[in-house]
Amino acid sequence: MKILFIGNSHTYMNDMPELTRQMIENATGEQTQVFMLAYSGKSLKWHMKEEYFSERFNILHGHYDYCVIQECAHPLTDFEDTIKYTHEIIELCKQVGTAPVIFETWAEKKKPENQAEMNRRYRKIATDENVKIAPIGEIWSAVQKEILNDSEIDLYYKDGTHASPIGDYLVAMTITKTITDKLPSDSFLKAFDFTTPDNNWNHVKTNMDEETITISEHVAAMIRERIIEVI
Repeated sequence: MKILFIGNSHTYMNDMPELTRQMIENATGEQTQVFMLAYSGKSLKWHMKEEYFSERFNILHGHYDYCVIQECAHPLTDFEDTIKYTHEIIELCKQVGTAPVIFETWAEKKKPENQAEMNRRYRKIATDENVKIAPIGEIWSAVQKEILNDSEIDLYYKDGTHASPIGDYLVAMTITKTITDKLPSDSFLKAFDFTTPDNNWNHVKTNMDEETITISEHVAAMIRERIIEVI
């Protein structure tokens, strides 16, 4: 299986595509490769205007089984732009038999009221285009309500917008279930934290062993339960 991820920092944070790859292999036993076109703060409009030839070449000649499409989320982009440029990516995918997957993002920590609008937008696009949706935002908000009074668990990175390692564990598992209709084994508790404590966004860990962490069984089970409820 080959998967292309298109997006921005919500895609590349904590090497989420690689965690997804490992989860899919664990869940299915199928060898999986992941590739990524993700640039900080960029929208799908930017991808399809400024980087069009990279997107076009990768989709048409990459022989991908799936393409995960993630729009800029904070702030939300113009909805008409999201519809237009998601459609353009989907049309390229359809030419070569690649299955598009809509990446439903989560609201900022301080603006949970935005989640309903995100859900509406991405559900509408998935329905209108007749493609799969990874309902990350819906599962995220459900888990967030459950851990609201638990200071030991946080889905968010310290900036309140990006995902923490636990958040990206949720993201990767949701995408795994969306694509394969399976979950990794209960014993799959691995996650990645590529951040460093110096607050410099361009400084991340380069040693994979140093970024590997373990999610608690309790948190992993809670995430699994919410995913099973939604998907």
